[in-house]
Amino acid sequence: QVQLVESGGGLVQPGGSLRLSCVASGFTFRAYIMSWYRQVPGKERELIASISSIGGGTYYADSVKGRFTISRGNARNMVYLQMNSLKPGDTGVFYCNAGGLQTYWGQGTQVTVSS
Repeated sequence: QVQLVESGGGLVQPGGSLRLSCVASGFTFRAYIMSWYRQVPGKERELIASISSIGGGTYYADSVKGRFTISRGNARNMVYLQMNSLKPGDTGVFYCNAGGLQTYWGQGTQVTVSS
């Protein structure tokens, strides 16, 4: 059974940091591109960051470049998103995504940036 389980979301003040984690199971993790998406009410999910299957290549949305860092640990089937200098506009539900032969999604974790 395929599972992607996110954790690490919460409420943080502007300028603060959070680290999201996603643990994967049920598929060949190391063969998949892993990504984080964000969704806010009334809008489509937005790609925030991606990392290649062996971790050599990354992509970031312009809005998070220089503030967010995606990483992965293939030995532990984990992908992370370190988020620094958070802004209120970063608020949303963050989803872990696995892209390859098939596409898998986690259930999402809420991130709220507010004073």
